Amino acid sequence: MAFADVNGQRIFYEDTGGDGPVVIFSHGFLMDQTMFDPQVAALRSTHRVITWDERGFGQTEFDGQAFTYWDSADDCLGLLSHLGIERAVLGGMSQGGFLSLRAALRSPGRVEGLILLDTQAGGEDPAVAEGYRTMIDTWVTVGPIDELAGAVAGIIINEPETNAAWIAKWQSRPHEQMRAPGDCLLERDDITDRLSEITCPALVVHGTEDTAIPMERADELAAGLVGAGPVVAVGGAHAANLTNPEPVNAAIVAFLAELRT
Repeated sequence: MAFADVNGQRIFYEDTGGDGPVVIFSHGFLMDQTMFDPQVAALRSTHRVITWDERGFGQTEFDGQAFTYWDSADDCLGLLSHLGIERAVLGGMSQGGFLSLRAALRSPGRVEGLILLDTQAGGEDPAVAEGYRTMIDTWVTVGPIDELAGAVAGIIINEPETNAAWIAKWQSRPHEQMRAPGDCLLERDDITDRLSEITCPALVVHGTEDTAIPMERADELAAGLVGAGPVVAVGGAHAANLTNPEPVNAAIVAFLAELRT
C-alpha cells in the first residue's frame, strides 16, 4: 500500500512501476482506483500505470473540506511530481475526466495525451441536478440504503453481479464524507469554451447506454478538442471501461501506440 502527502491530503495510489511511458487513471464519482483493474492488466507490460483514489473516495485520507475539480487536477499533477514524473498520459472516467481536462489546462506541458472515458466538459445538467442533489443528501444523512445504492449502481454499472460488489463497498464506507465531493460534482464549472486551448492528442470513448452523460456530450467534447478524433462508441453504461473492457482497452492500446510513432 502506498500513500503520498499531496495538497493536504494523504492520497492512496498504486503504481506498476517500470520504465515504460506513464499513464495515470482517475476514477469516476463514487468509484475508486480499482475500477481500472482491466486497463492496468492490459497495459502494465508496456506502460507504467498509476491509479489513485481521489478526495472523498477509496483509501485516500481526505480532509473533508470543500474543493473543486481544479483542486483534484492539482492533486493528480502533485502525485506525478511526488513520483518524479514530469509528463504522462492522463486518463479519466467521468469525474476523472473532469479533473484530467483541467490538469491539461493548468499544466499543458505535463500532459502528453488524454484518454477521456464517459465524460464531458460541461457543468451539471439543470434538468437532473435537483434529483442528484436529493440523492447526495440522502447518501450523506442515512447512507447508501439498498434502494438508493441499487438505483445508482444501475446508472453507473448496470450489471447485477458487478452492481452488488460495488454496493457492498459503498455501504462499508463512511457516508458522511460525501457532502464535499457531491458539491464539487454538482457545482462544477463549464469549461466547454476552453477546450480549444487543449492541443494534446486525445481519445474520447463513450458507452452507448450511458444515461448519466449522453452521447451528444461526448460528441461535443471530441469536437472541441483540437487533438481528438471521432468518439469511439462502445457498449455499456456509464462505467464502460469496467463493464466492457475489451473494446475500451483496444481503443486505448491503439491510441497509446499512435503516440509513440
